[in-house]
Amino acid sequence: MKKLQLALPLCSTINAQTMAFNGKWETESQDGYEEFCKLIGIPDDVISKGRDFKLVTEVIQNGDDFTWIQYYPNSHVVTNKFIVGKESDMETVGGKKFKGTVSMEGGKLAISFPKYHHTSEISGGKLVETSTATAASGPVVFVRTSKKI
Repeated sequence: MKKLQLALPLCSTINAQTMAFNGKWETESQDGYEEFCKLIGIPDDVISKGRDFKLVTEVIQNGDDFTWIQYYPNSHVVTNKFIVGKESDMETVGGKKFKGTVSMEGGKLAISFPKYHHTSEISGGKLVETSTATAASGPVVFVRTSKKI
């Protein structure tokens, strides 16, 4: 009896790691939230409302084409649409519009916002977003970890 061997083509340029961004994610924990928000100029009343808020992030991905929607307190919604590697119109949590280019580095999405650098990755089945701003005393890091819902 002969064994049949199948060779499957590796034709997909998108791996499972990058497609793992798809879905809705809810905040599970936040580290460095208050110090980071103050540093980038978020008003105290907004910081207070967001401190214990379970932010929902919805990610729709089709290859390198992303729609990234974040639902904040008081029905505030920020939607950023971008294509990895191409300049896009973006908006910060504070409502500032700017042009930026998102890159994909080792399964991490990365972009420089006007006042901070932001990365997003899937780690251990969770969405981990890390934002780093620079203060006179050194870097201030905010990490938000979200679970899939």
